[in-house]
Amino acid sequence: MFTGIVEERGAVRSFGNGRLVVGCRVVAVDSPIGASVAVNGVCLTVVERTGDSLAFDLSAETIERTSLARLRNGHPVNLERPVTLAARLGGHLVQGHADGIGRVAAVEPDGTGGAWLRLRVPDDLLRYVVEKGSITVDGVSLTVAERHADGVTIALIPHTLAATTLGSAGPEDPVNLEIDVIARYVERLMEGESR
Repeated sequence: MFTGIVEERGAVRSFGNGRLVVGCRVVAVDSPIGASVAVNGVCLTVVERTGDSLAFDLSAETIERTSLARLRNGHPVNLERPVTLAARLGGHLVQGHADGIGRVAAVEPDGTGGAWLRLRVPDDLLRYVVEKGSITVDGVSLTVAERHADGVTIALIPHTLAATTLGSAGPEDPVNLEIDVIARYVERLMEGESR
């Protein structure tokens, strides 16, 4: 379980044959083999740790259903270690299970150092999104400012732009999306009630 509060922006050192190696100083310190780490919002298992880098093996399913397949050497990635029971929950409950891929429609400066991020969200996910609700974009816990027929608009503060990969996002970039898990549970419970 994660919070969507990015701890570090790492960089891809290599990616091939299903193995992703990420350079990171903070997250590598206490992420032993077998540990979970959210990489751009996708929960991956550490399979090797060497100094300031972590290696992960990606299944065909993960490569197919997330935007991680586009990563190349030098690409920045958002990293977060799992939340502990003693930690503050600063974002929202995030599982690290990407529900799908969205696309950046536009990033427009807001005049105060922040920006408005407009995303296209697949219809099968958009139905779970509500204005002022939570959504995870590439591992970043964000609040939906406005919901549209084809997606959402999110206000990004200067800190988010500086500390995450969203600061370099551009039109048509794919992003991993995770909707608020509570919406899915509510839907499932309501289905059970109608039977």
